[in-house]
Amino acid sequence: MTPIDINRAALENQFGLADRVVDEDALANTARRFRERGITLPTIAQLADPSSFDHASHVGDADPQGPDPRNLWRVHWYNDLAGNRVDVPEHVVLGKELTGVDCPIIVVFGDRFPMITAHKVLAAYACLAPRVVTGQFDPTRHRAIWPSTGNYARGGIAISRIMASRGVAILPEGMSQERFDWLNRWCENPDEDVIRTFGTESNVKEIYDACNELAEDPGNFILNQFSEFGNHLGHYTVTGRALGHVFETVREASGRDLRLAAFASATGSAGTIAAGDRLKDEYGAKIVAVEALECPTMLENGYGEHNIQGIGDKHIPLIHNVMNTDVVCAISDVATDELDMMFNTPAGLEYLSQSKGLSDELLADLPHFGYSSICNTLAAIKTARLLDLGPEDALITVATDGGAMYPSSRAEFFERRYRGEYSHTDAAEAFGQHLGDVTTEHMIEMREADRRRIFQLGYYTWVEQQGTPFEMFEQRRSQEFWRGLRRYVGVWDDMITDLNGRIAAG
Repeated sequence: MTPIDINRAALENQFGLADRVVDEDALANTARRFRERGITLPTIAQLADPSSFDHASHVGDADPQGPDPRNLWRVHWYNDLAGNRVDVPEHVVLGKELTGVDCPIIVVFGDRFPMITAHKVLAAYACLAPRVVTGQFDPTRHRAIWPSTGNYARGGIAISRIMASRGVAILPEGMSQERFDWLNRWCENPDEDVIRTFGTESNVKEIYDACNELAEDPGNFILNQFSEFGNHLGHYTVTGRALGHVFETVREASGRDLRLAAFASATGSAGTIAAGDRLKDEYGAKIVAVEALECPTMLENGYGEHNIQGIGDKHIPLIHNVMNTDVVCAISDVATDELDMMFNTPAGLEYLSQSKGLSDELLADLPHFGYSSICNTLAAIKTARLLDLGPEDALITVATDGGAMYPSSRAEFFERRYRGEYSHTDAAEAFGQHLGDVTTEHMIEMREADRRRIFQLGYYTWVEQQGTPFEMFEQRRSQEFWRGLRRYVGVWDDMITDLNGRIAAG
């Protein structure tokens, strides 16, 4: 059974799975507006392989951090910090001196993405572009509503703005001040276009409630990353290929026949973890789903609150291919807070240099690890221990954003935890607790019963609360369903090409 067997209206309206032009008038409005603003769209295949188009002619002199529509052609992993295109996505290989395990851990940097310095801008594009080219979203009359715990909302605001439409960010009030500062600069009317919901990272239900209220206005178009399958497909196609390319590069440079043993990713909306489906298809890599120990939803059907900003919890995203997941791992926000402090203070970096022998090059990379990036790295270390991986194995993960997104949160933690003074001893204690003795506690290697339990936990959110058709919910158990989704990428790319043709034709 394939997704097309489900009610077409539900596929198109709720989940972004249209394979036809739904509203020709809306598409005509889009073509006219994009022509006026000089906007063309990259295909998903082009973002997966940026060598397939000429960077200079498409990007020109566009400021990578500015609201320029040419930055759509930078929404991929092949950028450096200055916005130039690189041959291989930028990454670091962490060795035993930091991780304590023999298995090399490859971390690919997400803060090279344009405008928001986080890879969630890719998810935003992968959700909005299909809605635009199918005529479902009309930039001349719709507001794009971006529910998120932070970076996806920023990515959505950036993408909707450079695609000539108005965006609205919905995110918990307790997220880092840097997120709100960015939104205040980019939103057309921050007082109306930034909606702060109750709570912090783990309060996703409150975001859904705000979306349901906004959806009563037909001018509002909800782009829910947790149920928008474009998010899954964008990461399967673009992120999966990029990570495979990085692994191949590391393997060649190592001179050894490395095996890609696993991919670790905090679930959040479960977009990024879709890259694991591709890495499993191509390399047999296990897929490791990561969450916060303070809110162990997959691990223990639990609840709580935490500060690993960007990973979400207390529910199972609809687009998470749970039945293909191999390991669940929980990481404490105590670890991510304390290691973030080490990676971003002179005393911490000095300790790592003098006592652990880390190179200057590696020390320079550590501030590019945000909270969820540290979380992913710790999960990779724990996975290496759980699976007893050795020097001929490799693990890969992503640094979703960098430490530059968290100075306000770091300053608050600095005063509360260290009372304004951070020393060599504090760094040594943090290293010893969080890196020097990593265990396999708070992990499960999934059996079929574990997958069923986690899969079925999603029923309460999606069927009972959000009105997902039961048939759709159930079909997601089968890998045939997920394989069937992949045809949409080619369909959407053809429609993007057609839209670009309309724009050029005038």
